[in-house]
Amino acid sequence: MELLRLLTLVLLVFVDLSGSLNVQRKKPACQYPPSQWCHSLEIAVKCGVQRRCMELNASRFYPTVPPVSVTLYYESLCPACRVFITQQLFPTWTMLQDIMTVSLVPYGNAQEVSSANAPFSCQHGEAECRGNMIEACVLHLAGPSSFQVIYCMESSADVLNASKPCLQLYAPSVSWKSVETCASGGLGRRLMHANAARTRGLTPAHTHVPWVTFDGDYTEENEDLAMSSLFHLICKLYKGVKPPSCTGATVRLDRSVC
Repeated sequence: MELLRLLTLVLLVFVDLSGSLNVQRKKPACQYPPSQWCHSLEIAVKCGVQRRCMELNASRFYPTVPPVSVTLYYESLCPACRVFITQQLFPTWTMLQDIMTVSLVPYGNAQEVSSANAPFSCQHGEAECRGNMIEACVLHLAGPSSFQVIYCMESSADVLNASKPCLQLYAPSVSWKSVETCASGGLGRRLMHANAARTRGLTPAHTHVPWVTFDGDYTEENEDLAMSSLFHLICKLYKGVKPPSCTGATVRLDRSVC
């Protein structure tokens, strides 16, 4: 009898371990990077992190006044723009997105020309026009994930070659074909024309890129502060109760323009 009980116990343990191993072998249904797991309830459910997202939301800082609106006018292949996006804008937004919003306008010093095949002329050549167009389409199609896609592109050694894998990583629900169709068709041209009109409408007129406005306004003082420590500037401009992250130390960086 004791032997039978022992064999039964061993069998149950074996079945339990086998079940656990099978569960571990299952391929997760989540295709989103961890940074997007709590962007929506649908993604949280797919990635099995509903409880963690609820706990995160419960501990989040909720602003009591409107966030600081930051608009960047830039070019996809401008070295100074890439430095600002990767070393200032994206890191600051990652830490202070509760008190700031970011709008990206890829166009910069480009010009609209009367040509059916190449309707735009760009400061850093045809490749930059292609990059501007792709990023304009990403902003239109990828929604909340677009900034992460563009940061991924701008921080890569080759902006254009990185566009497809960056899209697949940070916006897996958006097909690369849809971006290509946009960038090579009428939609992309309309988006770029809108960016051109928006850039031409700046007051004062822009003289270089990156060109940054805060709540729609441009000042040389704010631009200088943004290029050296955007994080500190956002904390300064925000009119509500400062989040805990605003107590951190600032790091000043050299600035450059195109």
